[in-house]
Amino acid sequence: MNTVNTTDTTDTTSTANGSGKKVAVVTGASQGIGAGLVEAYRKLGFAVVATSRTIAASDEPDLVTVRGDIADPDTAERVAAAAIERFGRIDTLVNNAGLFVAKPFTEYTREDYDAVTGVNLGGFFRLTQLAVGQMLRQGGGHVVQISTSLVDHAFAAVPSVLASLTKGGLQSATKALAIEYAGRGIRSNAVALGIIRTPMHAEENFATYAALHPVGRMGEIGDIVDAVLYLENAPFVTGEILHVDGGQSAGH
Repeated sequence: MNTVNTTDTTDTTSTANGSGKKVAVVTGASQGIGAGLVEAYRKLGFAVVATSRTIAASDEPDLVTVRGDIADPDTAERVAAAAIERFGRIDTLVNNAGLFVAKPFTEYTREDYDAVTGVNLGGFFRLTQLAVGQMLRQGGGHVVQISTSLVDHAFAAVPSVLASLTKGGLQSATKALAIEYAGRGIRSNAVALGIIRTPMHAEENFATYAALHPVGRMGEIGDIVDAVLYLENAPFVTGEILHVDGGQSAGH
């Protein structure tokens, strides 16, 4: 197993392949928002390390894929090692992988709890540690969390305590990271979503989901990609929770 030594003080500002490209790491990258982010960062000129449990192998020089469960710390180690060994740096980490289980609170099982906290919290924690360690050696970087606007507006029709518990924690961590590293060139932001039209939602439910948003439609993958790219190109913005939710967080 390849591992990353977070105590190493070697300057790795130059990319390993000499291309000079910035490097983005995207989790949950095989479909939906994650796949859209991979495509967008490549169009922006970044090399990309993409990971998910089912992601296909890549033979493209500026795209490395790592298959694994992000809840497993070993996957985080392999992802960080792949980025540094192949490209020599990590400029942006997008913590996109997430699980959402909507149930009445008393009906959550231990398996639900372990699965959701494992991906949403565990998947964030170790990889972000490794990425921030590398960013500190480089002198800067950017971390983005994908959250849900349900953190800010509990909705009786969508019982989601596990989402609030985990994604709410990520939003607080987003601000804490922003302040801890503001003087060291590392920014931390989050995008809080409404319901987005992705393969995880059945088409027969689209009309119902659209009606849950004041603007009367579901979000599109491009809406979220645009928000992340805004944050990518906004050097004066850190600690921001950017709501891209069709007005849900404003009211109903």
